Amino acid sequence: MLYNLLFPLAEDYQIFNLFRYLTFRTGGAIMTALILSFIFGPKIINWLRVKQHGASNVREDTPEGHLKKAGTPSMGGFLILFALSFSTILWADLRNGYVWIVLLVTMGFGGIGFADDYLKVSKKNSKGLPGKLKLLFQILISGTAAYWYQSITADSVSTSLAFPFVKDFLLDLGWFFIPFAMFVMVGASNSVNLTDGLDGLAIVPVMIAAICFGLIAYFVGHAGYSEYLQLHSVPGSGELAVFCGAIFGAGLGFLWFNAPPAMVFMGDTGSLSLGGALGALSVVTKHEIVLAIIGGLFVLETVSVIVQVISFKTTGKRVFAMAPLHHHFEKKGWEESTIVIRFWIIAAILALIGLATLKLR
Repeated sequence: MLYNLLFPLAEDYQIFNLFRYLTFRTGGAIMTALILSFIFGPKIINWLRVKQHGASNVREDTPEGHLKKAGTPSMGGFLILFALSFSTILWADLRNGYVWIVLLVTMGFGGIGFADDYLKVSKKNSKGLPGKLKLLFQILISGTAAYWYQSITADSVSTSLAFPFVKDFLLDLGWFFIPFAMFVMVGASNSVNLTDGLDGLAIVPVMIAAICFGLIAYFVGHAGYSEYLQLHSVPGSGELAVFCGAIFGAGLGFLWFNAPPAMVFMGDTGSLSLGGALGALSVVTKHEIVLAIIGGLFVLETVSVIVQVISFKTTGKRVFAMAPLHHHFEKKGWEESTIVIRFWIIAAILALIGLATLKLR
């Protein structure tokens, strides 16, 4: 909004030329989201505490130690979405279609999560929205976003899949691109949702991934950098650096309240929306496979659940003491803070490996 309003005045007032630079506007989005989180966080948490009084916010399939967290308000993802969306709209170029695509996925998936969290509160149980219904809405939203992306992107990359470490090859998926993009967005959303089980566990890896995709979007959207790094250029995608900055700022502000012992949980409102946002970012920037590396922690958590289910149904035995993976280590006696910090370290290492693919081509 500020870019559209103030940059045209740069010819008369040189100071407004600052809004030309993505780096400046990304920094502005980070600070705006962070400040909004600090200002409105306590008010939103108090409101949620009143609304959720007496409601169960602890999943049934968690270790017994989590029962002590009963009463902590969930739906804290509402704070993230508020700060994220406001900051993005304030600092991004609103004529850019990619900005609206990622906002569609983020807010749409956030709406699904909000409905799920609200039902858990209003009915005072931990089941929420039926899984099939959540999946249906996710498919509809991600399908719309994928079709929209394909319609506004150059034909040379609109339906193609890029591979890390390979500089010239693009696999044209043709009509299969939309189902593939839907799978990436829905898969990323639910993977982050599975990871959100301990105080601060999910939000920091999401912030790390947002930083990485902010850099990727900036490089892919910049003709000079994309040519130098031998990346497949997606003109206009650089604007998503502002969106990624807003994720980082909102995440940092949320972490202030989510740090152990958490004052608020993000709930499905936050985890589904942030996961969907990462999936949408990877699709727009043509780095879907790199998302599996940068977001490798989310992949590990998801695979642990899949392995556990398959093993139990086929052999009657469990591979892990409990799935997802972080609960396995809880059952093994690890302290929650130990699990969280070590998983953060793993997320940082995987992010560095993912970023290395930008140059190793």
